[in-house]
Amino acid sequence: MTRIARVLCLGLAAMIWLPTTHAQSDGDRALPADVNPESLSRLPALTRDELDAEGRAAWDLVVGDGPRPLTGPAAVSMHSPKVAEVFHHLNQYLRFSGALDARDYEVAVLQAAWEFEQAYEWSAHERAARQFGVPDAVIDTIKYDRPHAGIGGKDELIIDLARALLRDHEVSPELYADVVAEFGQRGMVDLVTIIGDYIMVGLVMTAVDQHLPANMPDTLPPR
Repeated sequence: MTRIARVLCLGLAAMIWLPTTHAQSDGDRALPADVNPESLSRLPALTRDELDAEGRAAWDLVVGDGPRPLTGPAAVSMHSPKVAEVFHHLNQYLRFSGALDARDYEVAVLQAAWEFEQAYEWSAHERAARQFGVPDAVIDTIKYDRPHAGIGGKDELIIDLARALLRDHEVSPELYADVVAEFGQRGMVDLVTIIGDYIMVGLVMTAVDQHLPANMPDTLPPR
């Protein structure tokens, strides 16, 4: 990964995992009674001082000198510091050291977020995908669940693999062979892990009913 691409990745990672603005939800939409108005989820946003030594170590790893996370995976996972650390290490590897480039990474994330109907993940990563040059045709193929004919080999393989895993719960020998031929065996494992990573985080975000902050419009269309 080039230095410029890495800097862009780091900036987008901060945008997705550590929102810096006030978490007030957009519009006049009333929040459910069990949703905290600051965190926009069922869990309150923590501060470093509220944590024990293990929690402060996790905070220093995940948040560092950055602003206190109010919404999103970092804010939620900090309630279980060891989970926060594992999420962080896995995400950092897949994003910055994995076999897939940033563009292909975002295509995989979008398909996973769409399949799980995770609006927070989708809305953050649609913006990231555009910044990494994913064409509108690819984004819209995923966003509106369209046939993918003609959008390109790598994108078709990523979409097919995620749809096979999350809808059919099996991968044909032909699709598996095509994915390995394109991405290699390591790339195949990393690709499947990206899909699983965002399903895993999506499960947690859905369980706590994470709403979107005002600076992140919901761009996931209703089914």
